[in-house]
Amino acid sequence: MHIKSTSSRVRETDGGQALSIGTEAAPKLSRLITYRTVSSRDPRQVRIDEFDGFIDALPELFPLVHEKLSRERVNGHGLLYRWQGSQGSQGEGQGPVVLMAHYDVVPVEDPASWTHPPFSGEIADGRIWGRGSLDDKGSLTAILEAVEQLLAAGFIPARDVYLSFGNNEETAGDTAGAAAALLEGRGIRPWLVLDEGGAVAGQAFPFVDRPVAVVGVSEKGILDVELSTEDAGGHASTPHRLGATARLARAITRLDAKPLPAVLPEPTAEMIGRLASSARFPARLVFGNLRIFRRPLTRVLARMGGEPGALTRTTVAVTQLQGSSASNVIASRATANANIRVAVGETVAGTVQRLERIIADSSVSLRVIEGNEPAPVSATDNAQFALLEQAIAAVFPDAVTAPYIMLGGTDSRRFTGICDAVYRFAPFRMGRQDRANIHADNESLCIETFGEGILFYTRLLRTLGNRQ
Repeated sequence: MHIKSTSSRVRETDGGQALSIGTEAAPKLSRLITYRTVSSRDPRQVRIDEFDGFIDALPELFPLVHEKLSRERVNGHGLLYRWQGSQGSQGEGQGPVVLMAHYDVVPVEDPASWTHPPFSGEIADGRIWGRGSLDDKGSLTAILEAVEQLLAAGFIPARDVYLSFGNNEETAGDTAGAAAALLEGRGIRPWLVLDEGGAVAGQAFPFVDRPVAVVGVSEKGILDVELSTEDAGGHASTPHRLGATARLARAITRLDAKPLPAVLPEPTAEMIGRLASSARFPARLVFGNLRIFRRPLTRVLARMGGEPGALTRTTVAVTQLQGSSASNVIASRATANANIRVAVGETVAGTVQRLERIIADSSVSLRVIEGNEPAPVSATDNAQFALLEQAIAAVFPDAVTAPYIMLGGTDSRRFTGICDAVYRFAPFRMGRQDRANIHADNESLCIETFGEGILFYTRLLRTLGNRQ
């Protein structure tokens, strides 16, 4: 089914239209940023009234969505909308589409260091400023605005569309798990799930001048391991060799000195291959001949460290240390937390065993605090990925679309048990500085970029009207 509309807000056009659409919708995102929906494991930082205020504001900002779609609360403050399609979700290949986002945000360390107050939602200098503008209220607002405009045009998708919005992605993520369980309990298996993740990244790849629309087809596992050692302790005036802190320090330095093995997983290899035609020499030669250069390229990326290195291996970062509670007391117990991102193809259990072999000290105990396996890899040769490529090409014609493995985690991992086609892509252009500002100071979203995001979701949803 194809709906022709005279509204310029539901047609794909140039950047001028994106700016117009973004300008019109910017006050909605601005207002939603003002709600301090901080998600934290410290209950003192969580204000439930702000979450309630956010939810209460949505019907006012998106009246047609709340008139035409059903909405239910999940796990307290999660939201699950259903937009019933003209053909429902029955029959072979007719499962629904699930568009995901979350509206909780990380805490702000120092509001004084922001150019504009972090919860002001100020619109200035062509941008919408505030915590959550990029992660992830921008995507949530773009989804709702796209649906609002399509409803105004009388559009109905062929298949059902669910909007799943989480309230605790930055911490537990169990709301997304509850939403997935709810759908599973109703016998619903989505045809496509799309969450935040990749973006239209500029300045992301050396020797590649074009922006790259990276679509996450998997994500690394997340593992927290506590390293601990014990000792008799005593007074600091009479120390002895290899006490608890020294043995813990030795274990940490061994982990730092011997990174886990580097490999180039298939999604990363495909990503590099897709960039070959847009790369400058000599990268074009290397990227286009991975059968020859795969091993040396893997070694080069691994040695670069940072994001390139993380593409090739399971990473280990020691993030917390604890020893004695007094400056003149030898610690009787010393602990460290290692935050580990488990590479696709590896397992939590196998990673812990490798850490034990590297540390090679039976007096250092390893305890898994929390562990999630890497997400299954979604295909890139199916109709779902083709649909995403089509929408990306329509709105971002200058970008190269490529799969990749997300280094961080998203709520979408909770849906991999009920859907084989789970992807992670936020339809916004993000330069190096934009990416650096996520979870940091001065997070903001360009108004024109916001408009492009709305156009992307509009295009994606309109295409569902034409698919059988």
